[in-house]
Amino acid sequence: MKLYFSPGACSLSPHIALREAGLEFELDQVHLGTKKTRSGADFTLINPKGYVPALEIEGGEVLTEGPVIVQYIADRRPESGLAPPAGTLDRYRLQEWLSFISTELHKQFSPLFKPRVPDEQKNAARALLGRRFAYVAQRLEGTTYLLGERFTVADAYLYTVTTWTRFAGVDLGGWPVLGRYRERVGARPAVQAAIEAERRR
Repeated sequence: MKLYFSPGACSLSPHIALREAGLEFELDQVHLGTKKTRSGADFTLINPKGYVPALEIEGGEVLTEGPVIVQYIADRRPESGLAPPAGTLDRYRLQEWLSFISTELHKQFSPLFKPRVPDEQKNAARALLGRRFAYVAQRLEGTTYLLGERFTVADAYLYTVTTWTRFAGVDLGGWPVLGRYRERVGARPAVQAAIEAERRR
């Protein structure tokens, strides 16, 4: 497998999942401005959407969209516990979290990364993110991870978006449970290895 990534982007989530699953994979960095990969390929020919992550799998097939990719990774190594078995209520709870993180957290950061977006729009985005993170904090009270005591791919995704908060000016200080959660996930060896590998690129 080959993961196309950009350092610090949402592709960190499947990168963490690959390491947590103990799967063999290659990394190819994408320059999102030029749409060229470190290996010299035209990334738009790999993923016409033009953004990361993309995961090349057997037979040259390419999967896109982070929530799909991380479930594929988890299902390749079911004994890892990164996703509950298909068809169970817990699996639908996982998908519920992946959808929430994707639409209500991840996408709400978009205006905060664009310098030309007016401050009024950015402040509205921060306020909305505050309400969404308040919900996440409430759900994390008294539990270790999003689905209980076992780390799943939803945690890899949530951790990834929380790493953007400082850069984007989103203050999580009002929810100490989120700070503890981020420290707990960030201390996992697979998470540290993924971050270090992306820094070295």
